[in-house]
Amino acid sequence: MLRRLIAALALSATIFAPAAEAAPKKSFEVAWTIYVGWMPWPYAADSGIVKKWADKYGLDIKVTQINDYVESINQFTAGKFDGVTLTNMDALTIPAAGGVDTTALIVGDFSNGNDGVVSKTAKLVAELKGKSVNLVELSVSHYLLARALDGAGLAEKDVKVVNTSDADMVAAFKAPDVETVTTWNPLLAEVKAEPGATAIFDSSKIPGEIIDLLSVNTETLKDNPDFGKALVGIWYETLALVVDPGEKGKAAREAMGKQSGTDLAGFEAQLAATKLFATPAEAVAFAESPEIVKTMDLVRTFSFDHGLLGEGAKSKDAVGIGFAGGKTLGDAGNVKLRFDPSFMKMAADGKL
Repeated sequence: MLRRLIAALALSATIFAPAAEAAPKKSFEVAWTIYVGWMPWPYAADSGIVKKWADKYGLDIKVTQINDYVESINQFTAGKFDGVTLTNMDALTIPAAGGVDTTALIVGDFSNGNDGVVSKTAKLVAELKGKSVNLVELSVSHYLLARALDGAGLAEKDVKVVNTSDADMVAAFKAPDVETVTTWNPLLAEVKAEPGATAIFDSSKIPGEIIDLLSVNTETLKDNPDFGKALVGIWYETLALVVDPGEKGKAAREAMGKQSGTDLAGFEAQLAATKLFATPAEAVAFAESPEIVKTMDLVRTFSFDHGLLGEGAKSKDAVGIGFAGGKTLGDAGNVKLRFDPSFMKMAADGKL
């Protein structure tokens, strides 16, 4: 759940700390937090898949859970981790905006219904005009609401955003004075189940815009390409189990669900609202598509408009974003976030 908090909530001094000096090495650490799209990582560690691929390349890879999502990204930004699970928006607004060159190594999935707007009174987004909406401010929920309003011909100024902790969201929606919330699963499922609740918008209406990644320090990856190869190998071997309809797949999903605080049915319900890129070829096609460039333009515009690219950012071009084929958004001399599908392509081509 806490995957959804973002940058402006954590612009501490650590964000601007220089990344640890990259150099060839053998031991690496990757941080993860609980979310349906990231549960393959702890399962891979527990089942020996991490060790298998690390051994193949003569490496030691540790997969570490961090209870606080923003803190995991702050620690990655400060150089304490070599890789971290995070969303595309957070990759831009925390490490990249903080000056740490970051590579989106694995494009795992995008939210396809896991985030939504639920109301007791409105049946359409247009009916929110003049109303209050409770959400985690400056989060992907905030971004989702902005996109919903835009599609209905409204702007953020047409509603009142009420900042509400994710921990308080379900209880808030039960209160008589709270009419509408924007949130993510599993909270979304709980508020949708409330009597009289209507889901009026969800992330399936903006497919491909809320993307879940495994990102790594670019310099570390450059100096240690085997680290990237091992991570991609781990990911796709484990993902094959996630989508396996047989008993092995069921057992894996049940274990992932249990580790994330739910059961098999709950985990599979969340998977159903997630567009997994089940094969490396699918992920490469998405990462090389023009749509991802359009998405990141929307994300950087929202981020700049809400002050998430740092105090010194004079425009949304301040932080450069690189894509496959040499495409760039923003300052080409200050590219700090890179969508590099080359390692996923190795997996697709059987070259790991």
